[in-house]
Amino acid sequence: MYDDLFRKVAREAKLDWRLVSAIAFSESKYNPYLVSPRGARGLMQVMPATARAFDVPVDQLMDPEANVRVAVALIREIEKSLKFSPASSSEDRTYIMLACYNAGIGYVLDARRLAVKYGGNPDSWSEVARYLRLKAEPKYAEDPVVQCGPFKGAGETLRFVEHVMGKYYAYLGK
Repeated sequence: MYDDLFRKVAREAKLDWRLVSAIAFSESKYNPYLVSPRGARGLMQVMPATARAFDVPVDQLMDPEANVRVAVALIREIEKSLKFSPASSSEDRTYIMLACYNAGIGYVLDARRLAVKYGGNPDSWSEVARYLRLKAEPKYAEDPVVQCGPFKGAGETLRFVEHVMGKYYAYLGK
């Protein structure tokens, strides 16, 4: 239904359109009029603050193209800010980026900092996922490297990432 839109916007941003489609499916089941209880809107469930950050009026978030463009701009911004090692795998990068898209980059950066502190690889999804879960515990949430405090939404974020990646792999025929 929105494949042409996903192809166009993703191509411009040098992203795989099937990943964008998988996010839209997971976020809204392709409903451009969906508004979440927290205020996220449209196909990609973009928050009003995110739209404003990209100079898009909030009332345009129900327009599928505007919504997808803001989401794709956010994804590109997340990717740039994560500063992955050149040796990190594309798959790990995608998983970590999706966690940022769902939970917010701050919690994921905290998990990456914890991974480094405890001898793990901040570019490994399994390590980042582990520390996202541990951020609900005071020992980790109160660690000096943590800037965003406790994270109690790890289960939701991990399910989101797995759901998107499962859909993406299905679209790839894997």
